[in-house]
Amino acid sequence: MIEYKSPAFYRTTFALCLAAMVVFANLHLLQPLLPVLSREFGLTPLQTSWTYTIGTLCLGLSLLVYAALSDARGRKNILLLTLIGMTLSTLALTQVESYGALLFWRALQGIFLGGLPAVAIAYMGEEYSKPALVAAVGFYISANSLGGISGRLMAGALADIGHWQWVFWPMAVLGALSCYLIWRYLPAAKGFSAKPFRLRQALADNLFHLRQPLLLLTYLIGGLSFFIFLNQYTYIAFVLSDAPYNLSSFWIGLLFITYFTGTIGSAISGKVALKLPVPLAMALGVLILMLGTLLTLGSSLWLIVCGFFINAFGFFLCHSLASSWVNQCASRAKASASALYLVFYYVGASTGGLYLQPFWHWLQWQGVVVGALLMYGVTLMLCLWLWQRARLAQLC
Repeated sequence: MIEYKSPAFYRTTFALCLAAMVVFANLHLLQPLLPVLSREFGLTPLQTSWTYTIGTLCLGLSLLVYAALSDARGRKNILLLTLIGMTLSTLALTQVESYGALLFWRALQGIFLGGLPAVAIAYMGEEYSKPALVAAVGFYISANSLGGISGRLMAGALADIGHWQWVFWPMAVLGALSCYLIWRYLPAAKGFSAKPFRLRQALADNLFHLRQPLLLLTYLIGGLSFFIFLNQYTYIAFVLSDAPYNLSSFWIGLLFITYFTGTIGSAISGKVALKLPVPLAMALGVLILMLGTLLTLGSSLWLIVCGFFINAFGFFLCHSLASSWVNQCASRAKASASALYLVFYYVGASTGGLYLQPFWHWLQWQGVVVGALLMYGVTLMLCLWLWQRARLAQLC
């Protein structure tokens, strides 16, 4: 086992965290560039948003496949192959000249991006000692968040000084570096035991989870929260790039610094759960999301930014609690239960733009706020319904 603070711990954790940063930077870097892409290809906001969300959609759908394959073929093999695929598809994105080509390579990139989130924590659980695992997972989750923020900031900065495709070059270099570090420093598996892939069993486990009301409600809460939260950033980018703000890609990218309050929300979620039943704590997160969304109706740029800081705190509070609740409620096949939650999470992120588009067409940002509040209201009701079901099951 890899022991905490050993040289192997630092090497392996650094390799996994760098790979996580690169994966999530690649996933999110197009978001601040959507107004630029809209002008470049002559697209509507909804069409432009697909260049971003097709990556999250393909990542989400690939998770269950990788999780099952890694049980049969090994974690490191899947991780290395998908990182190589990510790097090659990132290189291809430096050469795209049409909207169709951009969609194709982003979809392929998204499929490869799913490898790391599907297997990284499973690898840690098998190869790290318990103290090392706790520390490594904390570093890994922080790297996920830092990757999403840094990718957006880098994309905005490079688009301002050159061309939007420039951002894929450093991403390809970092992807190649992460491939080398994973190959070189991840030790051969010692705690892994191969299990034959059984499609029927995998499908049976997923159907079992979907039939459990406590799990299904939690999947819907996580998916619908991200359904709105992520796509609010997409539409506000078009607002801020237009008059009276006229912000460049770099300044739009800086908006994603608001994710840092999400780190605080995640960190205190456990303490909140000690004071409130978990479903009610999730409901609190949704209420905070509604408050932050209302603040963005103000015309002041600082008020809008403040609203997104509040939104990030509320969302990550809810998401962290939902993730842990899935593990608590799953009575079998906990890994597939968690993977299924992530499928709802990423599919929600990928489809929220379709829901918000009619509201945008109706009243621009004010319409998006109306649509967001309506869906947050539904999510709040689901939290209260989950609380009632959990009380009946004597989990609260």
